[in-house]
Amino acid sequence: MPQPTRQPAQILTIAGSDSGGGAGIQADLKAVAMLGGYGMSVITALTAQNSRGVTGIEAPTPGFVALQLATVLEDFRVAAAKTGMLFSAPIVHAVADGLADKTFPLVVDPVCVSQSGHRLLKEDAVDALRRRMLPLADLLTPNRPEAELLAGMEIASPGAAREAVGRLLDMGARAVLLKGGHFAGEHLEGPGAGRMADLLGLADGTFQVLDQPRVDTAHTHGTGCTLSAAIATGLGQGLGLAQAVARAQRYLNLGLRHAFAPGHGPGPVAHGMPLALLAGGADPLDAALAAERGGAGE
Repeated sequence: MPQPTRQPAQILTIAGSDSGGGAGIQADLKAVAMLGGYGMSVITALTAQNSRGVTGIEAPTPGFVALQLATVLEDFRVAAAKTGMLFSAPIVHAVADGLADKTFPLVVDPVCVSQSGHRLLKEDAVDALRRRMLPLADLLTPNRPEAELLAGMEIASPGAAREAVGRLLDMGARAVLLKGGHFAGEHLEGPGAGRMADLLGLADGTFQVLDQPRVDTAHTHGTGCTLSAAIATGLGQGLGLAQAVARAQRYLNLGLRHAFAPGHGPGPVAHGMPLALLAGGADPLDAALAAERGGAGE
């Protein structure tokens, strides 16, 4: 008989829903599952969107966001969590209040604007995000525009990148991963041609450059959501911060190499590619059942 499966780490995502399936809660839960975690969710906003853009947003009341969060936390053993789209100042406050006594690592992805250019964070929420969420963040994962907005400065050089990260650390984040995807041909630090760097800054003033091969694709919808969810999963599984970031980078890089277009605009990363590759073209369920039978000595 097969041995009982070890219980997976329970990972919570607090974010908006993407009806197109490529970003937000949907991307987060796919990434968590593919990396061996058990995903739970608190939905902060409903978006009507497809690969061409966002056509509408409806948010639940802050009280209902708080109720979702409290209900999850009172029952599940959350090993790590991440936040994404928080939309408004009242929702930021509701989430921050609910996480004030957290005992698990929190990754804060400060989602401000969709890839198609639609604003996903109201003006009044930016300061609330700085004051309430950054001090709770064990890791903050801004891209270039988000870091410039939160730090209040332009990032046009490696030195400016370090300064911006330093400002965000001073606001209370325990670590900051400045993502390199929006730096086009520029490099945050040192890696050679054909590679993309993310800059990890720690509260002790040290920096690490974590790079991966640059993938030339237009299908990058949901990359930030996927990366932050993958990092949270690693942290919840007991990996150190640099290890969790590096594994998440590898997972995202694989998904980008196999990204596709389900609609008429830019598509998402291929979240399920690890399973597809392991199955080797076979039905993934059949492949998994065959592996289970083999492991049981049948």
